[in-house]
Amino acid sequence: MNFPGSGIIKGMAVTARNIVGSYFDRAHAKRLTTEQYPEERPTLAEASRSVPFLVYDGEDPEKGMRCVACKICEKECPPQCIYIVKDSDANGKPILRPKVFNIDISVCMGCQICVEVCPFESIRMDNIYEMSSYDRFAPLVLHKAQLLKSNAYYHGIRPTEATATDARIEAGRIRKEAALKAATAKVAATKAAAAAKAAEENKPSQPEQNA
Repeated sequence: MNFPGSGIIKGMAVTARNIVGSYFDRAHAKRLTTEQYPEERPTLAEASRSVPFLVYDGEDPEKGMRCVACKICEKECPPQCIYIVKDSDANGKPILRPKVFNIDISVCMGCQICVEVCPFESIRMDNIYEMSSYDRFAPLVLHKAQLLKSNAYYHGIRPTEATATDARIEAGRIRKEAALKAATAKVAATKAAAAAKAAEENKPSQPEQNA
């Protein structure tokens, strides 16, 4: 029988049953989900995500940085919260790394498009959530030094995804090495053939003997 407010009463009955059952019914003990935050921290699911971060390999963030400042993520970002400036050497020649890499997390909507379009597996989604600030501007703009995090950190928060990423990177490295070896062997074979042909052309001809 339905009457005005019956839906609210049914919902409250379910809530009350779960609360009481969590105290007295051992089968429903897991219904007690209250955590004493911040002393107790929740265990986040591997698929949880908040804002992007930059992955680097090895110990040195600058040398191991995967990002080459191609700016694809900056162009594809829907809210335009990524800002990149490519680095250059003393002579002004561009270097394949970012000098500036900023993300405005007050604008970022966590869509993960930057991760999907990155061809170098260099940007991934973090799961940090304690990012509140009294200032709406400067503290919410993350700079390159704040965004760079090790591959070990990536494995710690997303082990399945990180392992698959490393496998793709290694497979790509092997393909590149194989292609380089094949190209080197082809060049060497071409040079050898050209040298043999030149030697044959420069070989002195034998005088004909009269019969």
